[in-house]
Amino acid sequence: MAATHPTLPRVRATVLVLLAASILVACAGPGPLSRSRPAAATTAPPAPAPIARAPTYAPPEVPIPPVVAPAPPPVGTQQPTSDTICIVLPLESPLYGAAAAAVKAGFLAAADVGGSASRTRIIGHGDDGVLPAFAAAVESGAALAVGPLTRDDLKTVLALALARPRMLALNQQEDGSALPEGVYALSLSVESDAELLARRAYADGARTMATVASDAPLQRRFKAAFSAAWERIGGSTPRDYRFDPHPEILSLLRRELVARPPDATLLAVNSDEAPLAKSLLPPGLVYASSQIADGVPAPMLRDLEGVRYVEIPWLADPASVIFARLPHTSLGDPVLDRLYALGLDAFTIAELLANPIPPDRVELEGATGHLSLTPAHVFVREGRIMLIRDGQSVLYEPTQ
Repeated sequence: MAATHPTLPRVRATVLVLLAASILVACAGPGPLSRSRPAAATTAPPAPAPIARAPTYAPPEVPIPPVVAPAPPPVGTQQPTSDTICIVLPLESPLYGAAAAAVKAGFLAAADVGGSASRTRIIGHGDDGVLPAFAAAVESGAALAVGPLTRDDLKTVLALALARPRMLALNQQEDGSALPEGVYALSLSVESDAELLARRAYADGARTMATVASDAPLQRRFKAAFSAAWERIGGSTPRDYRFDPHPEILSLLRRELVARPPDATLLAVNSDEAPLAKSLLPPGLVYASSQIADGVPAPMLRDLEGVRYVEIPWLADPASVIFARLPHTSLGDPVLDRLYALGLDAFTIAELLANPIPPDRVELEGATGHLSLTPAHVFVREGRIMLIRDGQSVLYEPTQ
């Protein structure tokens, strides 16, 4: 009897159902990793419109206010309460004490001769004491303060003193700037000598000039002032040479001057260098500073034959009747003797300036030279021109 399988159709149906289900799942699931599924056809959205950028501007420039230095405290000229004349000097300074003492001696000598010693007061100070010294002059009610003596002290007083009497400074400002109100200046500046020599050289017929200058600060100042004055009056620009005692430099200097001889030469050297420097020069006119003959023995002065320089009348012509009433005191050093003469003139001028209304014009034959008051309140000084002849210094008498 054949066996029958009543469950076969049911199993077959079940298989078919499972197969159909698997197909449906396959169609609904993602495709294999090796092949991408086709994307649906879509229309690309329009590109977004560009966004206009807001204009940019540089930040506004804010002006920065300039830095303004604080104004210096106002300086007042102290109204006098007496006729006292104070002279303020660095008498206690190790460096300037001797110079100050010479000025003081001349000042007091002139005051004694004039019968005015009782109205003078000496105020001494050290290297850093000029401001307290001027404060003492203010407190005394002085009609005039004579000083300071040094350039640095003058600069300090003009910049820092809160009050000061009317002043006669015994030096000049380094930068040549104008003096404040109530301030006058009288000095032994080499600039005055240089100006006079430049005019004399031009009047003597020189038109080309050479300068031979050492490195000493005073001589460099003298040379610079001479050159400036020389060009102002019409001279050609000087040829400048540096004095150096080394033999090879001296040989070169000599060759240069011989190859191009000038009409005249300015020697701006100290007295101990002068004979050697003079020996290098070609024949011609020679001019020099007032220190050229200081301390040079008479026999060595012959090595400076023909040199012209400027000296103060107190030393150039001591027998002059102008000085007959003044005591002649030799301090053993021409530099100190010149400062003594400065003290003499300082008192004479101080008496004029101590008046309630000071003069606006002064012409004076003084111990340091002919003195003229300029509108800038500076006393211009003109000394005497000297000539070294036969080993002696004599007054120069030009032929024209």
